Amino acid sequence: MSTEVKLVNYSNVFLTLKKTEDSVCDLGIPEHCLVYVCSGEIEFFEGEQRILVREGECAFVRKDNRLKMHKRSSHKTNIYQSVVLKFTRKFLLDFYRGLDKEGVAADAKRVKSSVKRIATRPDIVSLFESILPYFNTDSQPSEQWLNLKMMEGLYVLLNTDKNIYASLFDFTDPWKIDLMGFMNENYMYDLSMEELASYTGRSLTSFKRDFKKVSELTPQKWIIRKRLEVAYDMITHEGRKVTEAMMDVGFKNLSHFSRAYKATYGHAPSMSH
Repeated sequence: MSTEVKLVNYSNVFLTLKKTEDSVCDLGIPEHCLVYVCSGEIEFFEGEQRILVREGECAFVRKDNRLKMHKRSSHKTNIYQSVVLKFTRKFLLDFYRGLDKEGVAADAKRVKSSVKRIATRPDIVSLFESILPYFNTDSQPSEQWLNLKMMEGLYVLLNTDKNIYASLFDFTDPWKIDLMGFMNENYMYDLSMEELASYTGRSLTSFKRDFKKVSELTPQKWIIRKRLEVAYDMITHEGRKVTEAMMDVGFKNLSHFSRAYKATYGHAPSMSH
């Protein structure tokens, strides 16, 4: 039997998938996701554990893991259909900045399982029923509307289990990850000291104090050194173009990058090929 696949992706904000045949896939999950099954069912395999999500249900899929999934079409319609909301780190950081911290569950603990099934609820049905009409239309949703849907999805998760707070906002206090872990993941972004402190769940004073415990460099000098180290590896070992490596690690000015590179490695970046 032939398989028809329809994939609709709006600005990487939500993703829709439609199939007319069962399928098994093994995928890496780089971002937190909320998966809603419109038709058929999906079964997740994690070690010996199996999590079955049926029509009208959804599941929170934690980032940074790899899962095997079995998608089965509905017996009635012979269609598997789902909607996936993907929550990027930037979206979560921006959301957390505006979140009322009084409502954050301080005793929450990170979800250990990579998948948490969420049974049908009115807020879930309302959210995804409003998204489904875009399956079969050429109309493009606005960025503002997409952002509202993503925020609705977050509130679905936050109203499901207080422990999901700790998984979604693992860059914050009281679930803050290791300071160097955050820096290593975000060195390429132009973040102020105040933003670094806020995103790691610290005051500016405590951020500076904690940073001194893990590095002899100031945060600004550490970021420059990290960018240079990664750029060096890209140019020397991956054969990347100098300008590409420079931009990827966060430098904006070629002259500044070249001077810093030469001061560190003794030669211009173009000589590293």
